[in-house]
Amino acid sequence: MRQTISFITLGVSNLQTSRSFYQRLGWQESAASKEEIAFYQVGTTGFALFQREALAEDAKVPSIGQGFPRFTLAHNVTTEADVDATLTEAEQAGATITRPGDKAFWGGYRGYFTDPDGFIWEVCYNPFFPLDDLGHIQLP
Repeated sequence: MRQTISFITLGVSNLQTSRSFYQRLGWQESAASKEEIAFYQVGTTGFALFQREALAEDAKVPSIGQGFPRFTLAHNVTTEADVDATLTEAEQAGATITRPGDKAFWGGYRGYFTDPDGFIWEVCYNPFFPLDDLGHIQLP
């Protein structure tokens, strides 16, 4: 298997609510979007929103379950001030801030928010993983 992730698809409880949330964050849907699924180009990765029950059915797994989803999504930025500004932008779009921006023990600066379905986003400034001109992370 190649070391790549092509898509991240979130199974959401209300597709229209989630579409509106990401639109308020300034995200533009792809022309490939349809009524039942929203597609976004995020750097070199595709991101999709799909109704939770339909996604579970497609994967042949139960759609029930609550709590910590066992993963986070991350949005890295270039400065500590950008972390705080992004958290504010997310909150204004309807996110819930779960951890305001603060210094991380490992030397960076981060904060967290959840989207309308409780998916956890980390907003992070990591001085050890620089971003290229397109905003893509550069791992050493």
